[in-house]
Amino acid sequence: MSQTICLYAGSFDPVTNGHLSLIRRAALRFDKVFVAVMRNSAKQGTFPVGERLKMLAEVCAPFENVRVLAAEGLTSVLAAQLNATVLIRGLRGLQDLDSELAMAKINRRLNPELETIFFPPEEGCEAVSSSLVRELASLGGNIDQFVPPQVRDEIINHYKREG
Repeated sequence: MSQTICLYAGSFDPVTNGHLSLIRRAALRFDKVFVAVMRNSAKQGTFPVGERLKMLAEVCAPFENVRVLAAEGLTSVLAAQLNATVLIRGLRGLQDLDSELAMAKINRRLNPELETIFFPPEEGCEAVSSSLVRELASLGGNIDQFVPPQVRDEIINHYKREG
């Protein structure tokens, strides 16, 4: 019997409740879920890749079928290397639709075996983004409703260290 393997790739800079919602929902629907922190050499992330991996590992620990890894390069190539046939993406609204559809089309051309499935946000996650969390945390705002409790203190401490 073949397994359905999916990939959820992103920067996760940092992981949010929106990300965790997609991971949880994917873990219920697919046999194996890879969550990949993608490194982009053209961009300097706020949180080092190692910190992002640590935070993701903490929030993904309850899911036996979820594996966290770091990668760089093309998502379509990574999916092929992992034998993933499904790529999951979140759509918060129209602001995400155009770019996500364009990426899905390109990934399908590069890897015809890869199907992109879009998940709408769960209630309460519609406006959650990593950039919102970073801005709030950097200004000392309350991020409790936007991030998993396991990583809240790590995010706050990061900004205290950065000054």
